[in-house]
Amino acid sequence: MKFEFCVDKPFDKERLDIFLVNKLQPIKPELSRKKIQDLIENGFVALLNPQNPKQKILPSQKINFNENYLIEITQSKPNELTAQEINFEVIFEDEHLLIINKPHNLTVHPGPGNHDQTLANGLLYRFQNNLSSINGDFRPGIVHRLDKDTSGLIVVAKNDLTHQLLSKMLEQHKIERYYLAFIYGVINPQNGRIDKKITRSPKNRLKMTTSRTKGRNAITNYKTIEIFADNFASLVECKLETGRTHQIRVHFESEKHSLIGDQLYSSCKKQPLINFNHQAIEFIKNFSRQALHSYKIGFTHPITKKTISFSIDLPLDLQELCQNLKKLS
Repeated sequence: MKFEFCVDKPFDKERLDIFLVNKLQPIKPELSRKKIQDLIENGFVALLNPQNPKQKILPSQKINFNENYLIEITQSKPNELTAQEINFEVIFEDEHLLIINKPHNLTVHPGPGNHDQTLANGLLYRFQNNLSSINGDFRPGIVHRLDKDTSGLIVVAKNDLTHQLLSKMLEQHKIERYYLAFIYGVINPQNGRIDKKITRSPKNRLKMTTSRTKGRNAITNYKTIEIFADNFASLVECKLETGRTHQIRVHFESEKHSLIGDQLYSSCKKQPLINFNHQAIEFIKNFSRQALHSYKIGFTHPITKKTISFSIDLPLDLQELCQNLKKLS
């Protein structure tokens, strides 16, 4: 069931959720403000003909006179997760937790405009109710997340106690997480530490940015592994002390070294020398996802107290990227 509403004068500059409550309750009195907020947050509300189609729609956002909003009211609850068969590899499993190798182009859990075909849907399909419930119905077992186009290792809890202990370990920096990133240029110094607060960009709500005064503390330790083609690009190992949204991508962007393939943080691309391999350059220029891979994770098992560590190779697309970078040298 879909409804379309145009913002009239009395609701100019009002919150979106308040506007929809006023419009919907006369015709759908069972819809509380909380249910309407859930619909907005889970992508069932759209601004028609937006100036910025990628901008996330929030319950608290201010609306404008003459804007048109479409709301879809589903038969099922907006917080009802559907079990779906999703392709991912289980690296480790015991009765308490899982280590998953997440492929790129797979979102970890449902969110605005993305209701299914996520890792969470796949976990529910494969493990049914044998997952922690702390993060709610939409995020069964999810302790931490990776960006949709970041590949690699992620930890999943199979019960609430394990989830609580893993979350505490993350807060206390007791889970070691290592990433491999292909960046433009060579960062100076080649081995070091980026310690910059991260906050949401005031110019683009989809982006994060660094700040001296605002946001949350964020620390990335890095080590340059390999340099390609007269400093055109390099392979960097990153060890996270914190896990902020887009942390590695934002930190390297702030140092003027965008990740290859990053579609959101791409202001620092580097141009190769003119006599380099043309086909290799085209491959690199057209690489369509951030070249970032969570390749290693290690921690003390929260229940058994055994030290466990897992590492995986680069996926095929990043192996091919690496081969093309070497062709430039």
